[in-house]
Amino acid sequence: MSNVIKVGMADLAVCSGEDAVTTLGLGSCIGIAIRDPATGIGGLVHIMLPDSTEIRNNSNRPKFADTGIEDLVNAIVKKGGNRSRLVAKIAGGAQMFGASGNANTIRVGERNAQASKKKLMQMRIPLLASDTGNTYGRTVIFYPKTGDYVIRSVGKPEKVI
Repeated sequence: MSNVIKVGMADLAVCSGEDAVTTLGLGSCIGIAIRDPATGIGGLVHIMLPDSTEIRNNSNRPKFADTGIEDLVNAIVKKGGNRSRLVAKIAGGAQMFGASGNANTIRVGERNAQASKKKLMQMRIPLLASDTGNTYGRTVIFYPKTGDYVIRSVGKPEKVI
């Protein structure tokens, strides 16, 4: 029987075999799923903000796209994944609130998506699929063995990327 490991906000987890990782309520946050297809080892990080250098006292590394993705990759490699084979999928980054006021603080979802894609590109991890933007939240389940990234949203059909 497989386990579904819950990943909280600003958190990450790695698994393999039949196990899966899930995170609830991705609004402007991004769920970055990374795996090694050959070993089936992979994981999920739930990031909240794009850049750790913009915040003081930023000791929670999974909170940020730049440091959270690094930590997830390191955890996958430590569990036996091969760095050169890693691939990624992302979901989230919604525009949850009206676009008034400071555009940078309001467009957190868009900035999170851009920062996640940029970090993956810098680390030479191919982004195979994404489901970002729009104005609705998402709950995701990632199965590293198969690479299926299941996305559920209220009032929308379930999709697998």
